[in-house]
Amino acid sequence: MHMSDAREIQADPATVYAALLDAEVLKACVPGAQEVTGTAADGFEATVVQKVGPVKATFKGQVTMSDMVENERLVITGEGKGGAAGFAKGGAEVTLALTDSGATLLSYEVDAKVGGKLAQLGSRIIDGFAKKMADQFFQNLQTTIEGPAAEDEASDAPEEKKKGWIGRLTGRD
Repeated sequence: MHMSDAREIQADPATVYAALLDAEVLKACVPGAQEVTGTAADGFEATVVQKVGPVKATFKGQVTMSDMVENERLVITGEGKGGAAGFAKGGAEVTLALTDSGATLLSYEVDAKVGGKLAQLGSRIIDGFAKKMADQFFQNLQTTIEGPAAEDEASDAPEEKKKGWIGRLTGRD
């Protein structure tokens, strides 16, 4: 399965590139990540819990960075085994370009493969899940770098409206 997309991040390419190489940022951005350790030079070890259709699995695997050109591009390759659920592996070719506004245009092309019980779910479920995971990762990266959306901070809503449903129900924050 192959997909590609791009998004503009309000930071310079050096900041975005450094974030992609940071284990703590990766842990915050990978949906379902329980643990990410290691370095870009040596590779990362990751534990990710995900539910794909009716199959929930804990994947343990490795993530490596290659074809690295500082502040311009890199390839992220990962492979994980989820026991009886099967395996998932894939890679993302990421390019960074400075825009006229001083932001970074992050473009990515992703290839992913699955095997085992996961492969039996059908390509529509797997393709939809993979697209959702990639979109969520890059959205999380953008939020981690830029901070919360400006409209969230500038909301005119009274404090009572900002509480979550549990807070409104119990009257607590």
